[in-house]
Amino acid sequence: MKRSILVLATLLATSAFADEVPVAVAANFTAPMQKIAADFEKDTGHKVLASFGATGKFYAQIRNGAPFEVLLAADDETPAKLVAENAAVSGSRFTYAIGKLVLWSAKPGIVDEAGEVLKKGGFEHIAVGNPKLAPYGAAGVETMKALGVYDALQTKIVTAENIGQTYQFVSSGNAELGFVALSQVLKDGKIEGSAWIVPAKYYTQIRQDAVILDKGRGKPAAEALLEYLKGDKAKGVIKSYGYDL
Repeated sequence: MKRSILVLATLLATSAFADEVPVAVAANFTAPMQKIAADFEKDTGHKVLASFGATGKFYAQIRNGAPFEVLLAADDETPAKLVAENAAVSGSRFTYAIGKLVLWSAKPGIVDEAGEVLKKGGFEHIAVGNPKLAPYGAAGVETMKALGVYDALQTKIVTAENIGQTYQFVSSGNAELGFVALSQVLKDGKIEGSAWIVPAKYYTQIRQDAVILDKGRGKPAAEALLEYLKGDKAKGVIKSYGYDL
């Protein structure tokens, strides 16, 4: 009886302090964030209200007063910029994941394991996220330039708003291949279709930083989420989707 009362008291205390935290999340982190958000709510009682999209677009929305309390960016520059502009909490920023770029096709046999398809051609469209808004798009452009194929592929490039839309273009067949995040195509440790995991030497390291925004300053749920992302449970989820830590 005493144990039941203690458990009930704990649950009531948790629910009393539970809150909602609006979070802007980079599109490449959609799947792992959905899993982490569910675990976070179960473990803390706090609920994540996640919006997924392009980091550059989120920056503009945040500067225009969007009600986000936390940003999980696809780069480290945007959170640093928000801190410098006093739009985010100094000292709260940290790298929650290091992303990996992959050239991917939903169809087997299109993309070879060395990425030679970029030089050989034989495709009509290649999807890339807007390099001005999406860090993975910028990494894709960097890769093509490093390989000396960017100019030759100009007429074949289909520019997506973010990495989520890039994935949609390729998965739907509107583009035969495209540059996406490894996390988007890795399922149970395997990649469906065909892919080339781009060597890190071809693009600037994609350090993905999280930060508490000004509207999340002093908010327990926002602070709890960032601490949760640093924990072993969340790290395990992040690594399972192909990210480095």
